[in-house]
Amino acid sequence: MLNGIGGCTIEEAQRRLSYQEVQSWAKYRELRGSLHPGMRIERSSALLATLYANAHRGKGAPAKITDFMPHEKEPEISLEQAMKTWH
Repeated sequence: MLNGIGGCTIEEAQRRLSYQEVQSWAKYRELRGSLHPGMRIERSSALLATLYANAHRGKGAPAKITDFMPHEKEPEISLEQAMKTWH
C-alpha cells in the first residue's frame, strides 16, 4: 500500500494515518509526483528525452515532457492559456 506508507492494506492505512498526514502526503505527491518507482523512473527518462529532443529539434514546436510519458495525462491549462493558443 503506497510503498509501505501507513500499512499493508487500505484498512490498515485508514486506521494508522491521520487526516493531516494524508493531506501532507497529498501535498507531497502534488509537488513531487507519484510515489510509484516505475512512474518516477519514467519521468526521469522522459525529462532526458525532452532535453535531447529540444536540443536537436528543427523549427517545430518544442517537445513537452508529457510527450515521452505514455502513462501521464496532459496537465490542464487555464482559460487564459487556452485563449492565447486560439489566437
